Parts: sequence; structure tokens; C-alpha cells
Amino acid sequence: MDSPVTTPFSTLIRTASHEQHTEAENSSFMSDMLGGRLGVAAYRRYTEQLWFVYRALESASALLAADPVAGPFIRPELARTAQLERDLAHLGGPDWHAGLAPLPATAAYAARVEECARTWPAGYVAHHYTRYLGDLSGGQIIRGTAEKTWGFARKGDGVRFYVFEGIGNPAAFKREYRELLDALPVDDLEKQRVVDECKRAFALNTAVFQELGREFPLSA
Repeated sequence: MDSPVTTPFSTLIRTASHEQHTEAENSSFMSDMLGGRLGVAAYRRYTEQLWFVYRALESASALLAADPVAGPFIRPELARTAQLERDLAHLGGPDWHAGLAPLPATAAYAARVEECARTWPAGYVAHHYTRYLGDLSGGQIIRGTAEKTWGFARKGDGVRFYVFEGIGNPAAFKREYRELLDALPVDDLEKQRVVDECKRAFALNTAVFQELGREFPLSA
């Protein structure tokens, strides 16, 4: 008798979080930014928020590198903090970080990432997945829009966050990443918790977009 076909976990996590992913992508702030309807100040503010989130993600890298669950996902070629800081220096000058504070939604997002990194490696993987695979996919659309709308050099300062110089073949890298997800060494109950945390990650991201949208409303 044939054994039942099991849906790969990478497929489950993608389909289960599709609704939350779509909601984040279709936020008014992101739609306005991708539509070229916002100024470069909005893009800078968005990039500042990313810095807080990625600092939370990547400050845990050394701690989690040897972890059996999260460790395989810690890849130096994904690291974005240095690129974000270079972009922010281009956008705001050498003192870009002076007085910089996260939006309340960003602070909540970063705090949740830090909590998972500290206490729940599989939950950290959920946040890692939603951020980095998004950067390698939809993030490239943001890069193209930024280059066209605000005149940044192609793959240059201002958009370096979206340029993964250490990844020669993004499609192959994403395939390999999904294989790591499929091999995640946790049971089905824990996988469901990871799916739920992935949904939470998108909701936290959407909350950041909502606050940015209130800060940068389109004039009537």
C-alpha cells in the first residue's frame, strides 16, 4: 500500500501564512511607496525601522549558530545590518543614528524577535524565514522602485540592503533554504507553532506599515 504523500513543511508555512503575507504587501504605505507616490523621506524612515528589526535578528546569530534547530539557517551571506547602516549613512549622513528611535510597532517587532532568539529557536526560524526569503523575492521590487523613483545607483548606496553579493544564484539559494525548512528537526506540534509564529511575524510587520502609513499619509 502506498504511503500518504506528505506536504513539505516549506509549502505548508507558505500557504498557511499567505493571507497575512498578502495583507502586509498590500498595506497602504507599501502600495504608496511602490507606486512612487511617497518621497525619499518615507523610504528613509522605512529603512530605519528595518535596521532595528535586523539588528535584533542578527545580534543573535553567534548565540544560535550551534543550535540544532536554528543553526543551519544562520548564513553570513544573508546578514543585512552593515548594508542597512551604509544605506542609512547615504540617506541621512554620518550622524544618521543620532536621536533615532523605533516606532512603537517596530519596538514590539524587534522585542519579539529577541525573545524568540533567547527562548525559542524554532520561533526565531519563523522570523528568519519571513524576513530573508522576502528580501530575496519581493525585496527586489522595492529596490527597483527605489532606484527608479529616487535616483539611487543600480545596486548602489541607498539600496544595498537589497543586494546580496554573497548569493550568486538567488533561486538556488531559496530552494536550499526551503529544503532546510522541510528538514526542520521538530515534531508536527512544534511545526504548527512555527506556522503560527510566521503569521505573527507578518502581523508585526503589517503593524509597522500601518504606523508608517499614519506618519506618511498621501495628501488629498
